[in-house]
Order: sequence, then C-alpha cells, then structure tokens
Amino acid sequence: MPIACHNKIRFGQRFCLAECSAAPGGGVFEYVRVEAPADVPPADERVVDVAVLDMNHGWPNLGHDSLVHAIEDAACDLIPRLTESGLRIRALSYDVRRRHVIPEPPGGRFVLYLGTGGPGHIDPHRNDGRAPGTQGIVEDPAWEPPLFALFDRIQAEKQAALLAVCHTFGVMCRWSGVARPVLRPAEKGGKSAGILENLLTAQAAAHPWFARLAEELPDGRRLPVLDHRLYDLVPEPRPLPAGVLAIGYETRGVGGPAGDALTMLEFARDEAGEVPRVFAVNHHPEIVDLDRQMLVLLRKRERGEVTLDWFEERRAVLEATHRDPARDRRLHLTSDYTLLGPLRFHLYREVRRRAQALGLPVDVNEDEILAPTRPAV
Repeated sequence: MPIACHNKIRFGQRFCLAECSAAPGGGVFEYVRVEAPADVPPADERVVDVAVLDMNHGWPNLGHDSLVHAIEDAACDLIPRLTESGLRIRALSYDVRRRHVIPEPPGGRFVLYLGTGGPGHIDPHRNDGRAPGTQGIVEDPAWEPPLFALFDRIQAEKQAALLAVCHTFGVMCRWSGVARPVLRPAEKGGKSAGILENLLTAQAAAHPWFARLAEELPDGRRLPVLDHRLYDLVPEPRPLPAGVLAIGYETRGVGGPAGDALTMLEFARDEAGEVPRVFAVNHHPEIVDLDRQMLVLLRKRERGEVTLDWFEERRAVLEATHRDPARDRRLHLTSDYTLLGPLRFHLYREVRRRAQALGLPVDVNEDEILAPTRPAV
C-alpha cells in the first residue's frame, strides 16, 4: 500500500487512455456489460472473471466505473506476470435492478463479486417513484430473492468473496436482517454527503486486518470517508448473528460522537482468518484520488455515456473536493483498507490458484497485500 496502479503513478493518466495493455481491448483486461443472459461470454479457463453487481438502475454515476477501474488497475499492475502466464482478467457487469440479471453462484467461473451503490429506497418494494427517498425510482422487486440466494451461496463458499459499497451495503443489511434503512431526518441534516467520518469499533481494533488501519489513524479510531447516502442503516435491537462483526459506525459530524447508524459490516473472513471475505461499507471507497476519477470521467465522456453538462458538473465537484493532497492521502488510506486491499487479496489469490491449476508460471501471491508498506500520511 498505497494501492495504486504503478504505471499511472509513473506515466500519468494519459498512459491509461492511450498505451496501457490493461485498458479494455488491450490484452490482459476485458470489460463486458451484461443486460441479458445472452450477453454472458463463455467461460474460459485462462480468464479470471469478476462479477460486478450494478445496482444503479441505469442512473449515470462514477461509482460503478470506479469499481471496474479498480479491477483494471489490479490487472495493470500484473501485466508482465499475466502476459507470461497467458492469463487475463475480465469484469462482467450485471444490471441487477433494472434488467434482473444475476451472476451465477460461486463454484464455477466466479470467486470475487463486487456490489455498487445506487439510487432509491433500499427496499425495492417501496420504490414507487413518488415517496420521499425513492429518487423517482420505480422498480420490480423480483430481483431481490435470487440476489439473496446468491449472497447465501457466497457466504457458504469459503473460497468466494463479496465486497460491497453504499446501496449494496443496505441490501446486505436487508438480506442478513441486521439493520433497517431509515431515511435520514432533518435533525441529522438530511442526506449525508461529502468528506465525513466513521468510527472504528473495538471489534475492528482487534481484527487482524482492520487493526492495521487503526494503527495508521491518529487516534486509532476515526477515519475519513467519502459519504453520499440518504439512508442510515440502524441495527435491529438484538445481537448480531454469529460471525457478523460491526466494524464501523457513523459519527455525528467530524469530531463528534458515534451515531446510531452502522456503516461497516463483516459477514465472513478468509480461511486464514486475516482478510474480510464478505464485507460491506456505507461509504464510497471506490471514489479515490483525483487522477483516477478524472480518468473515469474522460472515458465516460469519450464513450458518449454522459452529457457535456453532466461531465462538467462532476469535474467541478471533483476538483473542489480533492484539492488537499494530505486529505486525499487519508481518504486513500480508507479506500485501501475498506475496498482496494481486500479486492486485490482475493483477485491475486484466484490468479495464483488458476495458474497453479493449469500448470502455468505466474509469480503472483496474495501475501503481497498482507505485507504492506506505506509512506506516512
């Protein structure tokens, strides 16, 4: 750590657009959009597939592409090793809420699943497009039972991992029954947006992975987060299920006391007991560093996915938000521990296992993530 593409650091973001062989279509990384079962490409033993659960219901956003870009960044850092082995990494993005396409369960092509943010009420049955907090979303909730069944399979399969942010965090709270969504009231300031703060729990401080994060925080507990949420996830008045750990809570403002909303939950850990395996947060760790976000914006504009007005508005917000290099480094610390590190751990492990199963040479090991070195923040 810090988790960042070495080529982007060395050559700048234009390298990503023009020269990187991990760019889509460039060789070691591929992106496929799945809006119908027929869009799913055939499985390939030399391709490590990652399933992205797109929960955005068709809304233009930065979060989805930022998650895909995090996978691409990992592939970019593995270019020489993937090229030597003949392996590739592919992100398959499933339009869950709008098209009701759900990836297959673990045990076949997928080991790693990523869940995005999204608009509207956490309970799809309540999205009638009119009630407060629905954000105009009208949806058929038929996707929810098969998605919950997928979550069950992932949790039960010790080789599989699910990492999720924002809306998917809320959906996982519904799936597990540990917390209920509550529209943020006026006395809490309504929508929580901007660079705010979470508070690590005592369980987090004792966790093999999150204890490392605690050691890097000035007070061992408070970490900056990029927030963008309408709903608090308030714990139910009963103990959490066995194996589920509360990792973080909101604070009532930066420097304030802990609030009542859960913001980070671990549902399962890897077999060695080190790294979160099923884990979700209610902030946006995928939105990290100005260069990466500008690159995501440029790609969306060049592909014609967004209007010029949308592009310029987001660019202005990013430039205003990320003007403090020290604050940007602290946010990167949060992203490394709550998304990017676990993502790379599980992805590197699957690349290693796939190469070993096929008898291919590849010098990749997930232990690279467990022995991080970091400059002071």
